[in-house]
Amino acid sequence: MRLIDLTQPIETGMPVFPGDPQVRLEPALRVATDGVNVLRIHLGSQSGTHVDAPAHLDDSLPTLDELPLDRFCGPAVLVDARSVPARAPIEAALFGAGLVPGSIVLVATGWSAHWGTADYLAHPYLDPAAARLLVDAGIRTVGIDAPSVDPSDAEGADLPAHRILCGATAVIAENLTGLDRLLTVAAAGEPIEIALFPLRLLGADGAPVRAVARAGTR
Repeated sequence: MRLIDLTQPIETGMPVFPGDPQVRLEPALRVATDGVNVLRIHLGSQSGTHVDAPAHLDDSLPTLDELPLDRFCGPAVLVDARSVPARAPIEAALFGAGLVPGSIVLVATGWSAHWGTADYLAHPYLDPAAARLLVDAGIRTVGIDAPSVDPSDAEGADLPAHRILCGATAVIAENLTGLDRLLTVAAAGEPIEIALFPLRLLGADGAPVRAVARAGTR
């Protein structure tokens, strides 16, 4: 059994979605002057590797703290979407068998390789029919190694995949990294479990997570 980190590091000046708060980490207290080290952290709820609660898009839907914990952990189903080009939809045909309710579907686009570049926002995205397929199959947690399950230039406008998933009270994990390693593990037939536990922020639309996969058996 081994643990695989799927999380982008949080650091000052890291990439954020256009319009989101910039990330800044700085000392609030120092051992030399205050006897202890304490870090001051400024970031948005959607910074780095994070989860969206349904309330991200609709005030009437559950906030992060209102969701059951089983939304944030479970067996993984890997979908290899690395063949999908920039700014193209990831269609329902790529989602095969294994969509068991309670599973966490991870869509590997390979786009985490573009983290920190302008190309990162030119990622593939979920076709609405694919999002509907996942919801109809009982999937309530979906992750992707890109900044959004919708086209990034559509944020704040029409977000069909978000609306379908959030409308079903699903959790969306974005800005994952390292999914190519999980594809290799899955191809070898090893079981994979995922943990995406966020900070317990009351009334929040989302929060950063430490996304970790446990591959193999004990």
